[in-house]
Amino acid sequence: MPSKSSPEISKVARDPLFMTWLITLFFGIVYYWTLRENPAIRHPLQLMIFTTLMIIHVALHWLVGIVMAKSKAIFWYILLQGALVFTICWMGQQFLLTFTLFLTMLGEVVGMLGVNRRALLASTFYLFLAFINFQQLVDPILVGQELLGLAPLILFSLTFVIFYRRQADARQQAQALAAKLETANRQLAEYAVQVEELTLAAERQRMARELHDTLSQGVAGLVLQLEAVKAHLEVGRGERAVAIIDQSLARARSALADSRAAIDDLRAFPASLPEAMRAKIERFIQATGLPCELRLVLGNTMPPPQTSDHLLSVLNEALANVTRHAQASQVRVRLEAKNNHLELEICDDGRGFDPEIVTGVGHYGLLGMRERARLIGGTLEIDSRTGQGTCIRLVIPIPLEN
Repeated sequence: MPSKSSPEISKVARDPLFMTWLITLFFGIVYYWTLRENPAIRHPLQLMIFTTLMIIHVALHWLVGIVMAKSKAIFWYILLQGALVFTICWMGQQFLLTFTLFLTMLGEVVGMLGVNRRALLASTFYLFLAFINFQQLVDPILVGQELLGLAPLILFSLTFVIFYRRQADARQQAQALAAKLETANRQLAEYAVQVEELTLAAERQRMARELHDTLSQGVAGLVLQLEAVKAHLEVGRGERAVAIIDQSLARARSALADSRAAIDDLRAFPASLPEAMRAKIERFIQATGLPCELRLVLGNTMPPPQTSDHLLSVLNEALANVTRHAQASQVRVRLEAKNNHLELEICDDGRGFDPEIVTGVGHYGLLGMRERARLIGGTLEIDSRTGQGTCIRLVIPIPLEN
């Protein structure tokens, strides 16, 4: 499929082609005029030489695009065209022929080289040859007057060529820029697809963690309790089975509440991290009846949304562990920003545990918290001893957005 810039590029190439056709047509007219006004040139041998030189001269005009692609070839092109024009004008002995051919060469050399020292040297070379040819046609004293009278026309022609050259250069630069922009847009589209794929993958991982933190853990606990109920019923321990069933109902209600909260978090992220933390603490207090102290020392510091998401998930998992295992009477939660670090601490006065024992296979809650800490470049510390409570501390040693 052609690119959108193809029509413009063909237009850039079309203008020099049109100018070459125009030069060819005009030279044909001048050639015919010269043969008409100079009968001597119509002699067969002179006619053959004159015509051959004109054909070679016009053919070189058609090859100027190839010549411009090779800087070394331009020098030889100027010399060869100068020799051809000088010989043609010497044979033709017509003022119109001499003026037309040399004026064309002046315009072409400016178009090829631009306005610089090389173009000035080439123009001086052509003017010197033209001066010699004009001396053949006009009294040497009158050559300067004739050229002075033609100066406005020469100046106008050269000015036109200079403006045309600048316009062509600007158009080519615009097309080159358009091509670069098209390439950049294509790359941006490819990057957008990659970002979308990465976003979807990250969202899948996030949902997997949320489901683990709520449904997976809740259902796993229910399965264990139901197995215990079955075992007690098989040996006739009905009272113990009823007690476990009551615990299972409480666990099921807690898992259902946690699932609804997780779904709410997935649907719409809270307006700010402090508001979200206060909402989680309120739900925890209402569900457990335990007092929970919340201390926020953030100042003007506000972590990015992804970091806030992981912080809330760690807080949620820590509070869930307090509810299920700690048998605590009081909980403290602190979120503080200091020295370009963000520190989240959840402490309880419960029965505690040995971190070395519960970090193995099957304790996916703690593993999930450590994974979340790793994802945001932080570290998770667990300080707990049997009978002395538990403190979970998440530290993020990264600069925060203010």
